Amino acid sequence: MNIRDFLVGGAGAGSKLADAGLALLRIFAGLAMAFAHGINKVPPSEGFTGLVESLGFPAPGLFAWLAGISEFFGGLLMAAGLLTRPAALMVLGTMFVAAFISHAGDPFGEREMALLFMFSALFFTMAGGGRYSIDAFLRDKQ
Repeated sequence: MNIRDFLVGGAGAGSKLADAGLALLRIFAGLAMAFAHGINKVPPSEGFTGLVESLGFPAPGLFAWLAGISEFFGGLLMAAGLLTRPAALMVLGTMFVAAFISHAGDPFGEREMALLFMFSALFFTMAGGGRYSIDAFLRDKQ
């Protein structure tokens, strides 16, 4: 790749370089979701269950478990690229609630992380796991 191609995007979508970059983003986003956010919610603490209850969810214990499972196991599945779209959709839903319900009155800076995870999950819900994923390996074996 020459400098002009690097500066103006010569290796576009579908290239091995772009696919490698998307794999790194998927792996990092999934592991960050699982180990920075989800691992402490499985099982959910009384404090987290209380937070879910304060948001007005019925059956707060159930929804706290669903959020923890979504963040931890959804993050791990995203990172592995296994069932990427359903896993990312779970993370997307949880981060939507975090950004627009849990942090509804907060300034942007306090919503930023939830929004970044939400839009990352939206991307992988739409695009799937990519060339370097377990999904692609399983799909190609058929």
